[in-house]
Amino acid sequence: MSSSAPPGAESPRPAGAEPFSILAGEAPEGPRDLAEEIKPVVPAETPEPIDEGSSITLQEVQAHEGVQTFISLADRYLGELGYTEHGFRHAGLVAKIAYNVLHRLDYDDRMCELGAISGYLHDLGNFVSRTMHSQTGAAITYDLLRDIGMGFGEIGVVLGAIGNHEEQFGQPVNPAGAALILGDKSDVHRSRVRLTDPTLFDIHDRVNHAVEHSFLRVDSEARTITLELTIDTELAGVMEYFEIFLSRMVMCRRDAEFLDCQFKIDINGTKLL
Repeated sequence: MSSSAPPGAESPRPAGAEPFSILAGEAPEGPRDLAEEIKPVVPAETPEPIDEGSSITLQEVQAHEGVQTFISLADRYLGELGYTEHGFRHAGLVAKIAYNVLHRLDYDDRMCELGAISGYLHDLGNFVSRTMHSQTGAAITYDLLRDIGMGFGEIGVVLGAIGNHEEQFGQPVNPAGAALILGDKSDVHRSRVRLTDPTLFDIHDRVNHAVEHSFLRVDSEARTITLELTIDTELAGVMEYFEIFLSRMVMCRRDAEFLDCQFKIDINGTKLL
């Protein structure tokens, strides 16, 4: 006795029959090897979506009320948490270094400007939270840059740079981001220390305070990027520097390689890498 499906229900599919899509127009001819159909995704070999005709400059970004307010708050709140300076000094220096790195490596003027803008805005998210501040900052930066009038393509470059600058998970995804990270991680200097009483220094204060001079040198012909440091070893030893900044130096090496360069370190005139 044959059974029939109730009204509105699908008829049972014969055992072994393969389902087919009505939208496809016809049933498949037979079993398929899905492994053969799945192709690896190859990144698109396209240039960054920059607008050569764009007129948005670092100066316009710096003048925005929201940018000024949020960087000021970020530095203030990080100070409450005991961190070194992350205000306008740091933002301006990272912006300048990022621009110079790209300029000396012959990137076009617009990418250099986007590197500077990314560098200036990269730590803005700290006014919300230190944790995941790169993602928070990128989300906030979107609205700021749209308010200024920047196009979506260039905003994408800046957000990608900002969102990937933290040591825990950051990776260079575009030239602006690579230059941003190099500028950010090379900013080690006594002027970043807030405390004036050395007895209250932690290791980060002590190492920063010991650095009398820091400079990121770009040799476009040799394709090298060298961090040059002068450290007062009476205040902190070279090993203490690497104890807290080794992960940053590894990150800088990756970023230099992204820019087709080698990363080197020179401390007190001695080449360590």
